[in-house]
Amino acid sequence: MPPRLAMLSQVDFDGPLARRLWNKCRRESTLSKYTPFCVCLACGCLDIDTFRCYIDQDIHFLEAFAQAYELAAECADDDDAKHSIIELRKEVTEELKMHASFVKEWGGEDRKAAPVSPATVKYTEFLLATASGMIEGLNLATPFERTKVPAYALGAMTPCMRLYAYLASEFKVAIGPVYGDHLYKTWIENYASPGFEKAAERIEDVLEKVATTLTGEELDTIEKLYNKAMKLELDFFWSQPVGQKTVVPLIRNHNPAVDRLVIFSDYDLTCTVVDSSAILAEIAIVRAPKSIPNPDPDQPAEEQTIRMTSAELKNRWGDISRQYTDEYEDCIDRITTSRTDEFRYDDLCRALEQLSAFEKRANDRVIKSRLLKGLNFDDIKRAGEHLIIQEGCFKFFSTASRNERLNVGINIVSYCWCGDLIRSSFNSAGLLTQVSIQCNEFMFEEAVSTGDLVRKIESPIDKVRTFRKILGNYSTDKSNFSLYIGDAVGDLLCLLEADIGIVIGSSSSLRRLATRYGVSFVPLYPNVVRKQKVLTGETPLSWKRLSGVLYTVSSWAEIHALVLGC
Repeated sequence: MPPRLAMLSQVDFDGPLARRLWNKCRRESTLSKYTPFCVCLACGCLDIDTFRCYIDQDIHFLEAFAQAYELAAECADDDDAKHSIIELRKEVTEELKMHASFVKEWGGEDRKAAPVSPATVKYTEFLLATASGMIEGLNLATPFERTKVPAYALGAMTPCMRLYAYLASEFKVAIGPVYGDHLYKTWIENYASPGFEKAAERIEDVLEKVATTLTGEELDTIEKLYNKAMKLELDFFWSQPVGQKTVVPLIRNHNPAVDRLVIFSDYDLTCTVVDSSAILAEIAIVRAPKSIPNPDPDQPAEEQTIRMTSAELKNRWGDISRQYTDEYEDCIDRITTSRTDEFRYDDLCRALEQLSAFEKRANDRVIKSRLLKGLNFDDIKRAGEHLIIQEGCFKFFSTASRNERLNVGINIVSYCWCGDLIRSSFNSAGLLTQVSIQCNEFMFEEAVSTGDLVRKIESPIDKVRTFRKILGNYSTDKSNFSLYIGDAVGDLLCLLEADIGIVIGSSSSLRRLATRYGVSFVPLYPNVVRKQKVLTGETPLSWKRLSGVLYTVSSWAEIHALVLGC
């Protein structure tokens, strides 16, 4: 059984239908904004002919949008719904006028329009088929069944409006308050405007109304149509003919004959939702007996096995966890007393040596507690198979490892006590042979843990030494480019020594410590846009190790988009 993926938060299941559907398509919206077309449009350096070609395609799409509204209105059996859909069609007419002004502003009036692209055809045919009631798996033959068509059609049309509003607002944030001489300022301001946001909300409100009486199965159909529309939108943006040099995806500038991408990742809370130490402790607690029989008085004391009940183990683990948390925070407080605006890597290394000593003492305490003794190998393996994995994490590793255009090495570097747990989770996803796993190991006797560890990586210092060793073991016949993904203080040195260090998650202790030594945290997407703005055909890409800059992301979808595209 494959590892479970991280569940969507409760907000994904609350609120209006359109919001729930949008939240479930975060991956597609993220991948869309990282397409070469959108990044170049956001920074204002998109080649004008590429933009004109896009406008031509978008006009074809808007014309199909207007026709789809007409078809949906014809099937509406409610006067209010029919009127609302007709009003939505009028807004498309206004948007077509806006596109005409774009053509005039960007000097394309006298040129021949670009032919309709395959991606545009695929999208428009899907919209018109849906609005005509030709939906895969459904037979909408009777007049009553066809009254459901407006809901299905709007389910396929709503994501376009929301995606455009989202992209423009993301572009605006990436650019900042000063546009300067941004070539596509008008486009961004139109789609980021309160007026367009209200237009997106209107179609979402109409969808909510026409879907009120639908069954659960019919709502599932709307979700499938919404999701397919988002995928077609992504294909549409990805298909735009961007000929200029771009920052993203990294694979676009990668030549497997001379380049090698070396990917490193932490495991606990970077790949997983729950820390593996808590999982191992839970196995021990669940498998421990509820009571212990009295020892045999005739058996020598040295031969008697000292065991704990599940309640005793639970209390022991609680004590160890609380002590670790308290002492960890005290240690972080001690090494963050000074502050500098200048990035000082050597001082940071010296500070983390103190944390390294603390981590080793904490592991000593766990081993002496006997908490990890008596765990069955099969239980550990099953736990690894069922670990909840961050959404998109294994998909990224799988896609990267199987991409023939990418010369890649993938390495997991972890504090995890038990390498078998990690191997089991990767094996259940079919990825074990694609990754190299470096971590601590349980010691076993006859498939039962002894409670001792083979201690390999216990601290930030251990991690960075492992990182350097792995990187150094790759041959020098190719140019090695390193990417490290992590979430915690233990990853800090590796994040800084990699060519690109990406922080996923929101560890307050990581930020508190790192900023004290001059490390900056910047959101990845705005930085990609800024790098694209200064990129020319002659300039090299400006990723730089030990720069003191780390890039933050909210999901694995951003990492996937940066490296691989869609």
